[in-house]
Amino acid sequence: MDFPRIRIALLAVFALSVAACQPQPPPPPVPTTELLAVDTPPPGYPEELACDDIGGQVVLAMTVGVDGKPSAVDVFRSSGVAALDQAAKEGVRTWVFKPATRDGKPQPSRLQVPVNFNPPVERPQSCFVLDEKRRRGG
Repeated sequence: MDFPRIRIALLAVFALSVAACQPQPPPPPVPTTELLAVDTPPPGYPEELACDDIGGQVVLAMTVGVDGKPSAVDVFRSSGVAALDQAAKEGVRTWVFKPATRDGKPQPSRLQVPVNFNPPVERPQSCFVLDEKRRRGG
């Protein structure tokens, strides 16, 4: 029997088993990411209100789900015009976001979004057609 070789082999096994028991450093943390707007076109402006020079600002409270789509949309502060509030709510429901993440996993997000409806400086041609329809009672 070759005791020096056996002793070396046993010492090597012991050293490896001790090294395996040592605490391993934790994996590096996955960075947290913020919600990112991907496709947020302005909501449609109701033609009748634009033609009548009616505008305003609606502030919406939104929840964006882990799929990046609005899951809840509520009026936080009304414009004072129900049709503008409704147009804002309907318009933002189509928006698309890249969801926020924590530890690499998507997270729902809450945010407030102001939506402005500014009447056009120059009346669109379609307003004159609308005026004529109204004049005729249609």
